Amino acid sequence: MKLTCKVDVHHLSRVEGHGNITIRIQDGKLEEARWEVVETPRFFEAFLIGKKWDNAPWICGRICGICSIGHTLASIRAVENAFGIEPTEQTRKLRLLLKHMETLQSHILHLYFLAAPDFANVGSVFPLIETAPDIVARAARIKLLANDICDCIGGRRMHPTRTIVGGFTLLPTKDELRGHRDRLKEVMDDLVKTADLFRSFTLPDFIRETEFVSLKGSGQYPFIGGDLVSTDGVQKREQDYREMTNEYIVEQSTSKWSRLSRKSFAVGALARLNNNFELLHEWAREISLSFGLQPVNHNPYMNNMAQLVEAVHVAAESIDMIDELLDSEFSEPRQPVAARAGIGVGAVEVPRGILYHSYEFDDTGHIINCDCVIPTSQNHANIQHDLQELAEHYAKKGRKDRDIELLAQMLVRAYDPCISCSVH
Repeated sequence: MKLTCKVDVHHLSRVEGHGNITIRIQDGKLEEARWEVVETPRFFEAFLIGKKWDNAPWICGRICGICSIGHTLASIRAVENAFGIEPTEQTRKLRLLLKHMETLQSHILHLYFLAAPDFANVGSVFPLIETAPDIVARAARIKLLANDICDCIGGRRMHPTRTIVGGFTLLPTKDELRGHRDRLKEVMDDLVKTADLFRSFTLPDFIRETEFVSLKGSGQYPFIGGDLVSTDGVQKREQDYREMTNEYIVEQSTSKWSRLSRKSFAVGALARLNNNFELLHEWAREISLSFGLQPVNHNPYMNNMAQLVEAVHVAAESIDMIDELLDSEFSEPRQPVAARAGIGVGAVEVPRGILYHSYEFDDTGHIINCDCVIPTSQNHANIQHDLQELAEHYAKKGRKDRDIELLAQMLVRAYDPCISCSVH
């Protein structure tokens, strides 16, 4: 019997923001599969015009509550690149440590609280508090540690106050860093148990070949700045990001879409891993191989596992970085800033993919042009094309309405979209 199916998810739950899924299958033939973004645009770029350079990181951090640290760091990097400021090695390490802890807390939030309920066949994490309290406590323990380190380095758990253009307003003490290093070592066992848990889940067997875009690592798995690369062989400089993003407008979305060599591309943990696998910490690479996750992997559901691999990577690398900071003499936390006319671009890998901020300044340091390109907006077209092919794939297999609806929801959640951010 040929399948006739109607899926109307309005709005999708367990993602940030508002998006809808519509699927129509008639007698086994796909008539429509549609991913809609219906969130109201917020126009951050417009109200940055005329603002002075030191306001940009404070304002841009408010674009997102989940990756506020990433937005702040991308904004700072754009200002520093425009003014010709090179951060000190101490500042680079502290910024990367702060960035790593945002990645850890965000990935753990997504894996345990947003993705895992689908595999446990429950509607949210709340039933798991009763049925699997040890697992939920483990997630809370890892996330608390990441939040505490963000608090220590950035001054707050989100919307950091100590990170500024030129450095930091205040440095953490070495005793604080020593305590966080010891807690990171303890949490590695929790991450191994997290891998054991996710290894017990069965991922949907769905493949659609696409292009993956990320920063290109140079001696280190990339998170802050550097060249851009795609799995189709495209390479660009950071300041040429617009040749990589190619934004355009579609009727079904209040967010822009992007494309490069194909009709869509993907950014995020799986893209970073596909482009920089050999630069992962050895512990993370071992976890990745235990999932059979190697480049180039084209199963979008594997983004969940790539996030888990990155959680191990950032925790392990943070232990090493704290040891290096403890062995060094702290220097002045900030350097002087002299505004000048120019254009600066900052590219930062936030949990959901590569984020760009670009500002043009006049000679008094006021913003005269601004452009922000968000990871989720770069993923929307890929989600749309995945959704179409997934619906056709499972319609041919005769899967039932409820199965296709769940697989479609899981597909979108696997991208960990931040929809409000994408309509900044």
